[in-house]
Amino acid sequence: MAPLGDAPAAAAAVAPAGGLVVSFGEMLIDFVPDVAGVSLAESGGFVKAPGGAPANVACAVSKLGGSSAFVGKFGDDEFGHMLVDILKQNGVNSEGCLYDQHARTALAFVTLKSNGEREFMFYRNPSADMLLTADELNLDLIRRARIFHYGSISLITEPCRSAHVAAMRAAKAAGILCSYDPNVRLPLWPSPEAAREGIKSIWKEADFIKVSDDEVAFLTQGDANDEKNVLSLWFEGLKLLIVTDGEKGCRYFTKDFKGSVPGYSVKTVDTTGAGDAFVGSLLLNVAKDDSIFHNEAKLREVLQFSNACGAICTTQKGAIPALPTTAAALELISKGSN
Repeated sequence: MAPLGDAPAAAAAVAPAGGLVVSFGEMLIDFVPDVAGVSLAESGGFVKAPGGAPANVACAVSKLGGSSAFVGKFGDDEFGHMLVDILKQNGVNSEGCLYDQHARTALAFVTLKSNGEREFMFYRNPSADMLLTADELNLDLIRRARIFHYGSISLITEPCRSAHVAAMRAAKAAGILCSYDPNVRLPLWPSPEAAREGIKSIWKEADFIKVSDDEVAFLTQGDANDEKNVLSLWFEGLKLLIVTDGEKGCRYFTKDFKGSVPGYSVKTVDTTGAGDAFVGSLLLNVAKDDSIFHNEAKLREVLQFSNACGAICTTQKGAIPALPTTAAALELISKGSN
């Protein structure tokens, strides 16, 4: 296994990106208890934070100096307009954002357990993001992308599922790289079986996929540490499969090589958005130079940086406010891994 790159090498891996990353899906308001380790019922107050994995990724790309856009639908309400303003404030192109006058912006109450892990209660019945239709898509924006990134929550109900598939097919037809982070949220699906089926229904459309160790266990119904289970998710044509293992770091698999890159020990406050910070960093670098699919040394430098970004995001509450800058990530790298 190649040695970790040093900080200067990692710095080279985060030069400004050379292409647009378009994220598709949901953006919502997370209400996080102001005291960790309590249930929603026990919490005396909540901190309001913007959330939604695809939007977090778009903000992560932009905050690290890349070019990003978001495609999704919001309620024509104060929360919806606030969220689009937050995208703009974070340098994200909002040409693909729409408002629905008949549905609210989605809300989620997120409990923080004492170890910083999360539990979710969603209010989206239906929320505006679920009502995006295929004919409302800004396909011109999508076709300008270098990478089209999406999750699985937009696959749960119609009409958003059809819009998701139409956007993905337009991207693929235009030769755009497709990035998939399933971001499993079981409370939103009718059943675990429906979630597995829905998530896997577009699995083989992606060029690269990021899953967490918990998601590997869920999708394969087996041990995430068993490489055979991980490789059961591989398919011909996939360029890169990443498994994130929390603070332990990540594992990577390509057609030609595989390995792992250690993570970073930090004082965890809230794990919300850590995976999105990791993905945003990865997409920033793929948009700049997709030779990392074939160059293991470059890939390891990029993943070292992505691990640092994910770790930093856990050190404060909320996802978008906690997204790291390049300087902060390089500082953590300079201090060394676990």
